[in-house]
Amino acid sequence: MAKYMLLIYGDARQWDAMTTEQRTAHEAAHAAFAQAAGSRIAGGEELETAPMATTLRADPAGGVLTTDGPFLETKEALGGFYLLDAADLDEVIKLAAQLPEVRAGHSGVEIRPVVDHGPR
Repeated sequence: MAKYMLLIYGDARQWDAMTTEQRTAHEAAHAAFAQAAGSRIAGGEELETAPMATTLRADPAGGVLTTDGPFLETKEALGGFYLLDAADLDEVIKLAAQLPEVRAGHSGVEIRPVVDHGPR
């Protein structure tokens, strides 16, 4: 089995503007995904909106500069993630295609294999 990170991006303003019915349908779609993925989900969470982020960068003096907000100004921000154990990318694509963010006009899902550094 390999590990894959599903990164869910979207426009927070669009998520915030959802009606109660839209939010309920959205959450039901995530529940259906979770049921289909079952024990292959190794972790996952919804994240606070991008303005709640804290970014760390090197400052010119070699120290660390702390900045409120995301690293880049962007319309689509990271909104959540799932970590999956799966046989291969095809299995992950089939599962991830069930996520509502794949079909929403303001969002998408990025799939990245996790690098295996061996036993820790």
